[in-house]
Amino acid sequence: MNYLSHSNKIRRFELFILGKKRIITQSGEADKSAGGAGGFGTPKKSVSHQVINATAFVHVSYNNTIISITDSRGGVLAWASAGSLGFKGTKKSTPYAASLVAKNAVDKARKFNINNLRIVIRGIGPARDSAIRGLAGTGLNITSIMDDTPVPHNGVRSTKPRRV
Repeated sequence: MNYLSHSNKIRRFELFILGKKRIITQSGEADKSAGGAGGFGTPKKSVSHQVINATAFVHVSYNNTIISITDSRGGVLAWASAGSLGFKGTKKSTPYAASLVAKNAVDKARKFNINNLRIVIRGIGPARDSAIRGLAGTGLNITSIMDDTPVPHNGVRSTKPRRV
């Protein structure tokens, strides 16, 4: 095994604690030439890109409704669920909760300037139609609605024969 010497351990610890090295020039300003990019004091740059075509994946079950809006490569732009909106218990699976989830997810994704929306719905439950109507009522252009509910190929295992 390769162990670091004591001085290297101290040096790494100093870099971790102290952060960036600043070099003070003659004019009195601090240059950040030795520290590299990023750090504790620099504000995070907000990167917002324009997405024209998006896909809304709607997962509906008997217990919850989850909607995630993605770009064309599959990166999630915004998501919402009935549980995140504060619904608890059996109220999470209601059609009213599904419509609010759809409106909340689209409101979060509005900053990406989405125009066209493709809907992929998966699962069964009482909130299927309400989730689609909630997405359609936001004013976005719905290009297609696709049902991606998983269906078993062979069904459940048959019962064993009765012995008499």
